[in-house]
Amino acid sequence: MNIEMVDLKGQYLKIKSEIDQAVLDVINSTRFIKGPVVNRFEKNLAEYLHCKHVIGCANGTDALQVAMMALELQPGDEVIVPAFTYVATAEVIALLGLKPVMVDVNLDDFNIKVDELEQYITEKTKAIVPVHLFGQNADMDAIMAIAGKHGLFVIEDAAQSIGSEYKGKKSGTIGHIGCTSFFPSKNLGCMGDGGALFTNDDELALKIRMVANHGQSKQYHHARIGVNSRLDAIQAAILDIKLKYLDDYAAARRDAADLYDRLLKNIDITTPYRNPDSTHVFHQYTLKSDHRDQLKEHLKEAGVPHNVYYPIPLYKQEAFKNWNENLYLENTEKLCESVISLPMHTELTQSQQEYIINQLLS
Repeated sequence: MNIEMVDLKGQYLKIKSEIDQAVLDVINSTRFIKGPVVNRFEKNLAEYLHCKHVIGCANGTDALQVAMMALELQPGDEVIVPAFTYVATAEVIALLGLKPVMVDVNLDDFNIKVDELEQYITEKTKAIVPVHLFGQNADMDAIMAIAGKHGLFVIEDAAQSIGSEYKGKKSGTIGHIGCTSFFPSKNLGCMGDGGALFTNDDELALKIRMVANHGQSKQYHHARIGVNSRLDAIQAAILDIKLKYLDDYAAARRDAADLYDRLLKNIDITTPYRNPDSTHVFHQYTLKSDHRDQLKEHLKEAGVPHNVYYPIPLYKQEAFKNWNENLYLENTEKLCESVISLPMHTELTQSQQEYIINQLLS
């Protein structure tokens, strides 16, 4: 049976005529950079998120960098991040000459341990970057309370959680700035690369737009140092079509997750935890097992796609050897040794899922 980890082609074929026409319209307009299509998508996404401002950019990593530049963080400032996440979150911190301070995560929802945050805060701490990992939100009430107490900025990394909600608020709209990625495999993915920032702060929105466009206040007037990070109009057109289906995509992923749960209920394996304060959009369906490496080999032999997100704590990566020396975070270490993700996408069928679990059991 042919099973994809992420079935992008199947998703595209269902809305092919809409996507093709949207792309052709941009080509015919020759408005490839910025312009009305990008503006329309930003407006529609802002309405979906119930957020005042959405600013498109070139990719999700740029979104994080632009956010930190707009907040005017300075070399030597410390930024708190979870140690169990993709490298991009901490990478931009180091790139800007800031110090990434890595904190442990919860074993159940994989998100940053808020009860340990304050012990990492120093006079140099300027921001917290919670990552809403695998499609479920971190404890934003507690994070915002701690940030308010210590005068810190909060930058939400919502690259895997767009469309989910925390206590009725859309992911990425609770902190000072939210960031997301439109990488093709994301829940709202384009057909190339793209990203966006969200904020309800008018002044911050102006700074973000300037930073992302060479620091320009108006054409050829550069008020600050910026970067060249703009959302391509063709990608914006594609995203604007797919945005209409985002809630349907999330529902399909939740249905698939529920079926996985039922098929796995009598197996010695830990299925994903559902936080009652957050909806889950299942960017990944991630299991925990004390026999993870054996499961990997078994699935590999059966030809079933799978992946480990993430096999190495950030603080053990060679790129971060100059920070957090000799750090050991118990939960992060356990997760890196036990997590494994099964195929999860909008086109996953019941027969495919049953086949996957049968291979897991055989």
